[in-house]
Amino acid sequence: MRNAFVPRRMFFTRGVGVHQDKLVSFEMALRDARIPQFNLVRVSSILPPHCEIVTPEEGLPELSPGEVVFCVLAEQASNESGRPIVASVGVAVPTDPSRYGYIAEHHGFDLCAEEAGIYTEQMAITMLATATGDLTCPDFEANERLEHDSIYGHIERTLNMTQGAKGDEAGRWTTVVSAAVFL
Repeated sequence: MRNAFVPRRMFFTRGVGVHQDKLVSFEMALRDARIPQFNLVRVSSILPPHCEIVTPEEGLPELSPGEVVFCVLAEQASNESGRPIVASVGVAVPTDPSRYGYIAEHHGFDLCAEEAGIYTEQMAITMLATATGDLTCPDFEANERLEHDSIYGHIERTLNMTQGAKGDEAGRWTTVVSAAVFL
């Protein structure tokens, strides 16, 4: 059997940063999220089997500055004064812990934080439901919360981490990030 890296724990975090430079604004958002000291590697949307979701306070001490850290990361930036922006990650956790779940991310200008959070949960529900054979997933609106327990028996719970903000009034870059960080 192959000895592969499979995360056993993860935590959610989010942040917002503002600066005249877009890259520094992103750095400030990572600082607000408490993850700027890591070399972040973006990965796709799978919640590994038996992966425990912990708090940042539990997870951060396990990581070292400069470490390569895998995460699902959503980010959005704008330098338009007052423009709403949002970044969200949502997860669908299967009832059977030996199965994998899904993490979805969304970033954009189109939704408020609550709607984006619901939207990412619904995307994760849809991906997990189709992976488990429930192929009759309904279409949904971004602000519509599906009752996943009654629709899909394979989903234990869903949750999201969402960061919204409005573009800085002075026109400086505003960046929002939301991440699922693997340990």
